Amino acid sequence: MRGKLLIVGFGPGSVDHMTKRAREAIEESDVIIGYKTYIELVRDLTAGKEIISTGMTEEVSRAQAAVKWAERGKTVAVISSGDAGLYGMAGLVYEVLIEKGWTKDDPIEVEVIPGISAIHSCAALLGAPIMHDACTISLSDHLTPWELIEKRLEAAAAADFVIALYNPKSGRRTRQIVEAQRILLRHRAPETPVGLVKSAYRERQQIVLTDLAHMLDHEIGMLTTVIIGNSTTFVHDGLMITPRGYQRKYHLTAAVQPLKPHERLRKEAEPWALEQTKPLNGGPVLETGGEPETERPRVSLPSASLPLSASSAALPAAARQAKESGSAIPPVDRPMAAKEVAEDALAALTHRSMRPAPVLFEAAVSPGVANKQFTPEQLIVLAEVVGPDGKMTYTPDHYMKIERLTEDPARLTARLVAAGLTVMPVGEVLTVKACDFCDGEKKDAIPYAEELARRFGGMALPKELKLGVNGCGMACYGAVREDIGIVYRKGKFDLFLGGKTVGRNAHPGQLVAEGIPKEEIITVIADIIEHYKEYGHPNERFHKFFARVKQIGPFRHEEATAAAAVETAACGD
Repeated sequence: MRGKLLIVGFGPGSVDHMTKRAREAIEESDVIIGYKTYIELVRDLTAGKEIISTGMTEEVSRAQAAVKWAERGKTVAVISSGDAGLYGMAGLVYEVLIEKGWTKDDPIEVEVIPGISAIHSCAALLGAPIMHDACTISLSDHLTPWELIEKRLEAAAAADFVIALYNPKSGRRTRQIVEAQRILLRHRAPETPVGLVKSAYRERQQIVLTDLAHMLDHEIGMLTTVIIGNSTTFVHDGLMITPRGYQRKYHLTAAVQPLKPHERLRKEAEPWALEQTKPLNGGPVLETGGEPETERPRVSLPSASLPLSASSAALPAAARQAKESGSAIPPVDRPMAAKEVAEDALAALTHRSMRPAPVLFEAAVSPGVANKQFTPEQLIVLAEVVGPDGKMTYTPDHYMKIERLTEDPARLTARLVAAGLTVMPVGEVLTVKACDFCDGEKKDAIPYAEELARRFGGMALPKELKLGVNGCGMACYGAVREDIGIVYRKGKFDLFLGGKTVGRNAHPGQLVAEGIPKEEIITVIADIIEHYKEYGHPNERFHKFFARVKQIGPFRHEEATAAAAVETAACGD
């Protein structure tokens, strides 16, 4: 089957600013996948389609789901606000495809549909702040080390780029924007214009024009884009404008320009150009009114490059004062540290220590599937592995969760296994929760519990899934309340599906089968897990999945009648 992946950037959010191709892509898709907020912004285009919406930090699961649906022959739209290729989903979808061995010759077709990015939509609302060289820097250090972000801020600030800051601040990340301001103030004047735009072209749009010294006095959040001007950016009548440089050659109020069209690209008209400042073969350097290149750490733009008729508002303060007083316009000093800063950053990255960076090691550790008793020796090993800076947490799922930073997770795992402990991953995985089988007295079901744990324990799934196993009809360990529960009774298994263990509307699973022969139970459970793994939406709990698909193999979902209305929890679960 030939599937198709449409990676769509739909712009700032308003329909008026969505491209025709973006609309067409969403309309022609069978499946729409995106962040919850983005799905709501295009809700009018999604009628009758399969919708998969997830929250923050679920980008990888969205990309995986998109590829999975495309492999089934579906046309899938993965949506991002702004442009999908700028901090959007385009790169991640390609990475997931490449991990699966995809090439352009494969049946899955990929199309990236560009959209208007925040730097452009916000700039339009502010005036024309990115008329000259500009860059984007994300202040989110969830995926990028802060040390690298600092180097980029230093280099961009020193090179006099107009800078657009994405993801400047969130509820947890509050220091990054403060540090960014501190770095920028080392290279920019405090009065440098700054534009803050929140939710551009959406209902709650907010625009604030301030300066670098006072930008933190205003509200800045995840929906804010911060645009910092360069050394020539100015404000006029509430508009933020960065000159392109035309005033170096042209008089903006003159009907007849001093340079004729055939003169405008001559070397004499461009004393600042590369060929004039650094000629090949040791040729002569045109006089530009500054010190020789080898003797100056900063670039001085010659006063001759700014026509006397240039608008005063477009000139830096010192030049404007000189012009108004009739004196010579001084050179405009600008930092020339960009190349050096960039080279230093590259050198630091190239020559940094090859020692692996510490990673967070998280694991579920238990004495075994049926065994609930740690030995003193095992507890000592557990404590030594966790160490003084780690954390060990008792859980109701019959294991200890351990967390610690380490450069060698494999070594820690090997030590735990050598002590006779079972080590499993945690997170969106399957966990087998078996009873103690009355301390082994009711042992007939133990081999099946152990086989289920061996085959499926730690399997990655759309959402964490608990598989409960009870060794007798008493079901005293509560298997019937788990996502999937099996109870061994009279030599056979009863099967429960869709239990909900938390919330005021918690409920046991639905009894869907009684008397399943024990030699068939592993296959039955395998089919259920595979169905959930294949068709479950990212972050979709099993009980919601069962209610949505209505049937898993021969087992049909039946709506339960609530005894009383129960208010949904604040978290929405």
